[in-house]
Amino acid sequence: MLRIFFSSEDITRTRVAAVADPIWELILSLHLLQGRTHDPVMSGWRRDVYRGLRRENASAQQRLLFALNPSRGYFPDFLTPQQSAQGFEAGLDAIRSTPARLLRRDLTVLATENALPSAAAAVARGEPEVLARLTDSIRQYRSVAVEPYWDRIEAAVEADRIRRARALLDGGAEGLLASLRPAVRWSAGVLEVLDYPDTRELHLGGRGLTLIPSFFCSRTPVALLDPDLPPVLVYPVDRLGGLAPTPGEGAGLAPAGGGGRDALAALLGRTRANVLEVVDDGCSTGEVARRLHISAAAASQHATVLRNAGLLVSQRDRNTVRHTLTPLGRAMLHQ
Repeated sequence: MLRIFFSSEDITRTRVAAVADPIWELILSLHLLQGRTHDPVMSGWRRDVYRGLRRENASAQQRLLFALNPSRGYFPDFLTPQQSAQGFEAGLDAIRSTPARLLRRDLTVLATENALPSAAAAVARGEPEVLARLTDSIRQYRSVAVEPYWDRIEAAVEADRIRRARALLDGGAEGLLASLRPAVRWSAGVLEVLDYPDTRELHLGGRGLTLIPSFFCSRTPVALLDPDLPPVLVYPVDRLGGLAPTPGEGAGLAPAGGGGRDALAALLGRTRANVLEVVDDGCSTGEVARRLHISAAAASQHATVLRNAGLLVSQRDRNTVRHTLTPLGRAMLHQ
């Protein structure tokens, strides 16, 4: 079990990351890819990724990257730098710039339970050429395993952020932390990660905690091993029923030109265009029905059509189904 200790100052400094973190998603997808899962949603993704890597003849180039990211247990802290919150390339720059002492420390920990290839020794020494090849393999892997699905990943993370925002509004920061159950339990200033694979404590010391919602995070939330790094807790979001390349990606599904809302209504129908507009800030089926003066059944039917078209995602929260736009839906609405 991981136990995270909060002071009152830590509670006020706790926040949810603004967007999906590109490096965390990529690294956690590697663990999921190599693990055993019976989830039919992810089995199709795994099959397509392995096929894509074979097609790209990437297996040999990815060997070091896969070795540094076993499906279970520890993986190096330096692979998920704080700078990735500023974007994918910023994250890669930070990986290449990791001090050799940190590389050596992380790989020493990893080597205690895993057999590493000879190239890992060059990484531990901080050799620039090897670090550059490592980040090149990260970029290549991303093009196959993450980038084609990025809109769906963003949509799931955004839907989760809306859920956490409501928990914060209803119960304050403690309500936000309590909303992470059942994988996490909040009580008396301590956040407990129940199925954490190790037993340790993390004292925030006034730094607060950044909660990072993640599509590829599996059942158990993840934290960094180094207590001196900015504290984060990466937790799984609802995958919203599927992971497939965004419908129409690169095929021009969104209306071209400046037709605005009238063009959108002509494409979707007036009521469904209105549903998209209402859902822009996130709302429930009942709220859609009330705002548009339609029945709940009609609101649910329109939401289903828009969801199947990849324009919105739906997430059940207790007895309520909440809808939020995907990036594609938002692009169509705000063209």
